[in-house]
Amino acid sequence: MIERLFIFPTANVERVTRVTSADIQTVENRETTVIGGQVIALVHLAELLGVKGQTTLASPQDAQPVVILAASGKRIALLVDEILGEQEVLVRSMGRQLAHVPNVSGAAIMGNGKVVPILNPVDLMKSAASASGPAMRPARVPAEIVKHMKQAVLVVEDSITARTLLKDILETAAFDVTTAVDGIDGFTQLLSGEFDLVVSDVDMPRMSGFELTAKIRADKKLSELPVVLVTALDSREDRERGIEVGANAYIVKSSFDQSNLLEVVRKLI
Repeated sequence: MIERLFIFPTANVERVTRVTSADIQTVENRETTVIGGQVIALVHLAELLGVKGQTTLASPQDAQPVVILAASGKRIALLVDEILGEQEVLVRSMGRQLAHVPNVSGAAIMGNGKVVPILNPVDLMKSAASASGPAMRPARVPAEIVKHMKQAVLVVEDSITARTLLKDILETAAFDVTTAVDGIDGFTQLLSGEFDLVVSDVDMPRMSGFELTAKIRADKKLSELPVVLVTALDSREDRERGIEVGANAYIVKSSFDQSNLLEVVRKLI
């Protein structure tokens, strides 16, 4: 079963091949392979992104797909679970919303409506270069977060791109995530379900994140529920209003980083 899909820009894909365990050599505690007569670094994409993968070669005869990326005069081999093919997609830029999510440059909406992240080859190379030895897992989920596996988070966000990316980040950290398309939808789900924390946008139709937070604080059942606002509104007045209505944390999307979000969530629940 395919758990997660990612898109590589074909402009940066030099070639696609397969390797076996016999093709992999360790040089200075880094895995490498020979492609086209040149030794290049071999990185497990699942480990680089911190997501669940199956990129373990069980025997010397097993052949695993590898994507060779080239960018800024550098090359890297990414070991992946499966390559589905090549197709044209409509790229949606994240703009200011979640623009600083590592290794992701945008998203595409597939024919079935699924939102798939588009990977950033330059960022991937930087992430791989910054890792050392076998610990090539810059986005690995800290052990402290894994203990929250059974805890439920409600993501309230009207942008399908931002909503899906937030959901993916939290699910990667082993949280049970439910989504809502605006404040009214979110509050309705809060009244009918059980949640440990809310992550909400502010600027939404029908009911803003400020209004949603105020309604949560006014409800006897929900008043103690932690609320994290993730928004593009970065003025001092907006921050102060967020605190006034009862938000536990206020994260500005222009400086968003997934590790910061996960750290805030870990502290609150």
